[in-house]
Parts: sequence; structure tokens; C-alpha cells
Amino acid sequence: MASVMEDPTLERHFKGHRDAVTCADFSPNSKQLASGSVDKSLMIWNLALKTRAYRYFGHQDVITGVQFSPSGNLVATSSKDRTVRLWTPTMKGESTMFKAHTAAVRSVAFSHDGQRLVTASDDKSIKVWSVRGQCFNYSLNQHTNWVRCARFSPDGRLIASCGDDRSVRLWDTSTKRCINCFTDYVGSTTFVDFNSSGTCIASSGADSSLKIWDLRTNRLIQQYQVHSAGINTFSFHPSDNYLISGSSDSTVKILDLLEGRLIYTLHGHKGAVITVAFSRTGEVFASGGTDGQVLMWRTNFDTKSYRDVLQQHGRRSTPDPPPHLSDIHPRVPHLHRPGGQALSLIQEDSLFGFPPLATLVSSSRPYATRTCGMQVLTRGPCHRTLCSSGEFLLCLTQANLCSPDFSTLVMHVCDFAQTVSVLEERLTLTEDKLKECLHHQATILEDVRASGERRRTYSEGIDGSPHFT
Repeated sequence: MASVMEDPTLERHFKGHRDAVTCADFSPNSKQLASGSVDKSLMIWNLALKTRAYRYFGHQDVITGVQFSPSGNLVATSSKDRTVRLWTPTMKGESTMFKAHTAAVRSVAFSHDGQRLVTASDDKSIKVWSVRGQCFNYSLNQHTNWVRCARFSPDGRLIASCGDDRSVRLWDTSTKRCINCFTDYVGSTTFVDFNSSGTCIASSGADSSLKIWDLRTNRLIQQYQVHSAGINTFSFHPSDNYLISGSSDSTVKILDLLEGRLIYTLHGHKGAVITVAFSRTGEVFASGGTDGQVLMWRTNFDTKSYRDVLQQHGRRSTPDPPPHLSDIHPRVPHLHRPGGQALSLIQEDSLFGFPPLATLVSSSRPYATRTCGMQVLTRGPCHRTLCSSGEFLLCLTQANLCSPDFSTLVMHVCDFAQTVSVLEERLTLTEDKLKECLHHQATILEDVRASGERRRTYSEGIDGSPHFT
């Protein structure tokens, strides 16, 4: 089992918005935090103590999305006023307006080279813009309802989008075509994003589910049902080992993706949590919601456990390569099989004789936890719950679930998840070795073919044909 983790702690809270906070993002150097609100304002919070914050006005309606450029010298915002703005995060706060959408713009994101923007809109389109040229480039149009979110892959070759048509789509930026479509959500898909290596995408839904697909195998590899209401947003930790999600159930959940389990529930907001975001280093993360607050939390839990897992499992011989476009199959819309029920294992086909990949789906039955006269409802198997004061609450399950048999079952499930993680590493190493062998085999065959061509040409030369030189 992994080592005991340090608990996340509430470090600071920012109050300045007059209405719900809808979006947030950290600057690349983690010295600033940007947030947008229903009050139509953009706030830039300087994280150094005793420094003032900047408030910018320019949008005529709710700000729906915000993101710093990779260099940190620009901030992009989207709004229900159908426009996108590029701001310089200085005292003057000058901005440039982009307009091409015919309905509310729901999200905005930079490409990782900072040269392009992608936006999603209620006009059912995704649009790509040039930052340097400050102009509209092209549209992607196959969604049949409002598009909630769109994001570039780390290498810029793909765009992932999701919307109220209950689908998640993958687009090839070179051909401008939809190359894959996942359509297994019960309700709207609310958010989508790539992990930092570009090998996986995750998406959340109004049905309170969160799903992760591996783009190299085109398989649903993990599915979580840990919230009691729709998930509005999520964010990958830079290590790709953790994920935080914000929900209309007023909680922030922290998932351990290596072990496939819920590890923390954070109670700090007095209403729906609309936005969450890790900093670029993962040391802190922010959350915002309908209570108008922006909370900044110290991560803590990733410092020791991540290194221990690396030491225990061994480093990969090669880093995860980004998926090639030809590896993403099928290229036509298809339907995944629905996920398992509560407290079940979703089995995937095994390779090379290893046990099948399993995904733990937390129990949908709420457990009552009591401490200091408080009662907190949590979901899923035993995990830690924190309130906004940072007080640690021990998870005391109901008496009928604390039997020796149940405890043994939980331990077996946790051990199994750890074993699966180790086997997954071994499988990846085996795949790497197989690719290397196939490459060597192709090289040898090419050499043999070339040698045969030389012998044949030499024989023809002896018979009077053009001779071998």
C-alpha cells in the first residue's frame, strides 16, 4: 500500500466577486490567480501577501471561462455576451475583443505553444483563433446542441470537445475533421480535458459521472461515480496521478488515479462548486462556486506518495508517447457499453496473460460520519473528509458496515487495486519491448530484401544485362 498521505489544507480565501465564481486559472509561475464571475468582472489575485488585486470590466454578460497564456503575459476570457477577450494582466488591464460566435461562449483555452485559442459556444460550434493575428481561423461543426467545453491536446494536433448533445468528440486540427465520438452519457457532458502527457482524456457529466479514456487503445479505463450531483469541472494534477472535481453537491473530491479510488472530500463552499484548477506545479489548487468565494488549498498529499509510488513501481523505460492520429479508432461515432453499478469492478480485456484491468466504482450509498457534534455525509468507501477549517474528520461508517468481513473486503479491494497498478506498469514495459523487437525485425527484413536485390542484379549482369556496380 502507498504511504500515509499528508492532508490538503485550506491556505487562503479570496473575496471580491459580487456573485458566483464561474472559472479560475493560475499563472504559469503560480504568482497570480485569475477568476471570472457572474458579476461580469475578471479578477487577478496576486498571491504574494499584502499585494493588491486587479478587477477588470469589459464583458457585458457572465464570464464563463478564463485561462493564462503559457507565457503568462496574456489572459483569455469567454462570456455569454458572445465574445472572447485577451487581457494584459497589468494595472491598465487593456483588452482586445474577438467576435465570431452567434451565441454565448462557454469556454476558452490556449494551445500549449500559445499561438492559438479554441472556444466552445451555444451556437453548436467550436472555433479556433490566431493569437498573433488576432483573427478567427476556422470552425468545427458536428455537435447537435450547445458545446460546453473545448481543449487542445498538449501537442496541439487534437481538440477534445463536449456538449449538451451528450457526446465527447475528438478533432484532427490538420484535417479539421471529427475522428472519434464517445456517446455514452445519460445527460449533458459538462467538461473535458487531456492529461499532461496527452495519452488520455477525461470528461464529466451532469449525471455525476467522470470517465477517463486511453487514446492509445481507445478504451474506457476508469469511471467514477463519487458525487451526489452533477460534476461541473475537474483538473488533472501535473503528475497525472490525481484529479480534483467540483460538483453541485457543494464538495470538491480528490481522486487517486493510480489506485482508482476517492481519497478526500473537501467541504468549504456554501453552494455548488463551479470551478477547480491545479497550479502548474501542482503544489496548490483553487476552487470557486456560487458563494462568490475563491478558496486556495495546499495540496500536500502528492509530495510523499508520488515519489513512493515511483520508487515502488519503477520508472518507465520510455515516457508515454502522445497518441498518433492513426491509433485512434474507430473514426466513426460509436457507443461504449455502460459502466458498472455501485461498488463493482469494470473489467477490460487482458493482454499477454496479465489479469484484466479493473476500475473501482465507489458505492452510491451515503455513509454518516460524526465528529465534534457535526454530521457530514460522504460517499464511497472509507476516505477522509475535510471541512473548510482544515479539521480532519475520521470516517466512521455505519455499524453494520464495520464488521470484520467488510473491513477484510475493503483491504482486499485496496490490495487488488495496488496489484493492478503494478501489473499495468509491467504490461506497458512489455509493450515497449515488443515495439522495439518489431522495429528490429523490420530493419532486418529490409536488409535481407536489399541484399537479395543486389544478388539478383549481379546475376543479371553476368548474363549480359546491365552489370552490377
